[in-house]
Amino acid sequence: MTDNINMNRKMLFRHIFVFALLLIFSFFFTFCKSKPIEMIVEIEETEELEILPPKFEIISIAIIQSDLVNTEFEAVLKIGNPNYFALDLSSLRYELYGDGTFWASGIENDVLHIPAQDSLETEFRFTMNFIDMSRKLLDDVIAMRQVRYRFSGNVEAVPDICGVSPFNIRFEQSGLSNVKRSTTRR
Repeated sequence: MTDNINMNRKMLFRHIFVFALLLIFSFFFTFCKSKPIEMIVEIEETEELEILPPKFEIISIAIIQSDLVNTEFEAVLKIGNPNYFALDLSSLRYELYGDGTFWASGIENDVLHIPAQDSLETEFRFTMNFIDMSRKLLDDVIAMRQVRYRFSGNVEAVPDICGVSPFNIRFEQSGLSNVKRSTTRR
């Protein structure tokens, strides 16, 4: 009879031991599974997204139509996206100066979709009244020489990343641009 009692005790201890091991393993596996997830969430929350501003460059200024006082031009604007994600430029407000003299201003909407680390060109037109211009700028345009320009303004950019809001960027770019006669007329 004591053998039976000892046998029952051994069985009871085995069951308790197995149950305790199962409980410890289940706790261990649950703890191990949840910890890496918390670490990933922390990394995602603290990781910052660096957004670089687009780069603007006037490639050329072409004379579209020339009248006695007014001349219509088309400027080719190259916009570069240095980011690792695409950008939609939803609006562009600009001012254009030639040789330090105000030339034109305007607003363009739905400008471009620029792929990641790429650049695209777009055109915009403006009119210059020679009565308001300096003689040097007039001579440079007539002779189709390079013109020193300053292109400044504000662009609204929409990153092609889920959860990142549109943002405004102020820009200012100076340089030299060729003046040429356009082969297309209105």
